Order: sequence, then C-alpha cells, then structure tokens
Amino acid sequence: MTLTIGYAAMLEQFHPTDVLAHAAHAEAHGFSGVMAADHYQPWVPAQGQASFVWNVLAALGERTSGDIGPGVSTPTFRWHPAMVAQASATLAAMYPGRHWLGIGSGEAINEHIVGGYWPEAPERINRMFEAVDIIGRLFSNSLAGRDYKHSGEYFKLESTRLWTMPEVAPEILIATAGPVTARRAGKHADGLITIGAPVDKVATLLERFAAGAKEAGRAPDSMTKVVRLHLSWAPTDEEALTNAMTQWPNGAMRFPKADIRSPFEFAQVAKMVRPEDFEGRLVISADPDVHLRAIQAYADLGFDRIYLHNVGRNQTEWIETFGRDVLPKVVH
Repeated sequence: MTLTIGYAAMLEQFHPTDVLAHAAHAEAHGFSGVMAADHYQPWVPAQGQASFVWNVLAALGERTSGDIGPGVSTPTFRWHPAMVAQASATLAAMYPGRHWLGIGSGEAINEHIVGGYWPEAPERINRMFEAVDIIGRLFSNSLAGRDYKHSGEYFKLESTRLWTMPEVAPEILIATAGPVTARRAGKHADGLITIGAPVDKVATLLERFAAGAKEAGRAPDSMTKVVRLHLSWAPTDEEALTNAMTQWPNGAMRFPKADIRSPFEFAQVAKMVRPEDFEGRLVISADPDVHLRAIQAYADLGFDRIYLHNVGRNQTEWIETFGRDVLPKVVH
C-alpha cells in the first residue's frame, strides 16, 4: 500500500463551514483526504463546537475529492449499529471508493447524553465488537440481496437490509490504543486506527493487530493501518505551546479519559496540565523539520494513512507550511 497523509478535521474546534474551507485548502496543498471527529461535545469549552459528523462528511464529499471517514463513530450508545451502517452505506453510495467507517468503543463525554448506563471498558469493547459484526453482516447481506437479523448480548435487529448500498462495502476500521483490542481488531475488522503515542507502544499495537489477523487466516500486510497525529505548530515555539495549553490540554492528560462527562470537568482537570506533560504525546515546535521527523517515524512503522491535526486555530498557515515543507519530504 502507498502511504497517504490526510487532514484531521476537529469538529469540536471549528464551525462546520470552517471545517469545509480548511479541508478544501488542505487538499489544494497536498493532503490526501479527511478524518472528521465525531463528537457531541467539545473536550473543553474553549474549543467551542461539536457539529454532526455525517452532515459534514456529506458536505466534504462535495467539496473535496479524497477519502472521507469518521474518526471515530460509536455505534453502541447514541446510535444503534443499524443506523451507523445506514449512514455509512449511504455516504459510500454517494461517493464511491472514498468512504471508510471508523468505529470506536466510545467516551462518556459524547455517549452519556442519552442517559443510559455507562459501563466499564471491557463491556464497552464487547459492545463495539458486537456492533461491528452487525454492521459487517448488514453490509454483506445487503450486497447479496438478503435480509439479516440479529439477537445478541447487547443488540437486537429484526429482519432487514440496507436498501441503498455502494457496489463495494466501506472498509470498517476499529480504533484502539490497547494491545488486546488491537488483536481482536485484526480478527474482525478491515483495519486499525490508533493515535500518536510513543513509537515502541504503537509498534506493539501493530504487532498484536497482525497476530490477530494471522489467527483469522488474513494477510495483515493487505489490511489498512491508520494513525492520527496531534501536533502543535506555530511561527514560534511560544505560540505553539500556548496553542497546545489552551486548545488541546486533553492531549497532555496521562490517564484514561473515557469516563469524564462534561467539557467543564475537563477544563477543571486541565488547570493541572504543565508543559512537560505533553512530552512524548504531542510534538510542539515551530520547526517543520521537528514535525517531519516525528511523522517519518510513524511512516517507518508501516502505516498506510497518517492524518495530521494541528491543535491551534492557525489552520491556514499550518496547512500551507506543511504542504510546502513537510508532506513532500516524508519518505513512503
């Protein structure tokens, strides 16, 4: 597979019309596609937005020509898996060959809003894999002209099919930062999504993913591997650090964040974030070559797609700088 570098659009930071403009600008400067965040609330109030990802993805399909997908949706609390399957199939039918479906186990800040029980991580992960099975079978049965029904531990689906389908089902990519889930993803999904972390940890995730794929009789080298990298670039190091501290303090929080329910709670925790907490988690620099070396390290691990998110609001100048000084220099 050929490495591509796309634009990570943070819908929790920017108004949707700004997201569309930034994504189009990114494509014009060499970015390959768009990963759009699926959030019901921002991480912290300073980010200030949280638009509906499927509306934005459809508009991105019209405004750009590269790949588009949610990074990531959760088909287990706010949504029944059948609804996510329908949204994904429709988008893929509208924009053939461009849409991929990113799936995650969810975070309370988005999922608690429907008022249901918020379970521990093992249940959230099991729910996710049951949802992925439903979505995959809906895709395959619908393409074959058959209904599908399901009665499982967490979900029920009466006999139905997706009546609007693309010629080829969207690939399903499972998001994880844990080795056990990565192994299961290798068995049950078309690919893996993870986020930037120490390179040795990410290498272990890829090894577990490959092991799971082999156990299922699949070829890991032919499966999609995606990483989203958060970074902070600005004309000066001081500005880059300020952007990280004000716009993306959640990136420095070295503890599980899936149980926090409110942006205002995150803001309280963010008061304890220190600049050194970003070490190893977020590259903060005015030097494009520093960012290039970090991106290259993930390219060398064998990822097929890298999506970049600059945490500041200086998207236009960042896109132009990286399109000129970084993207062309990444060795594929």
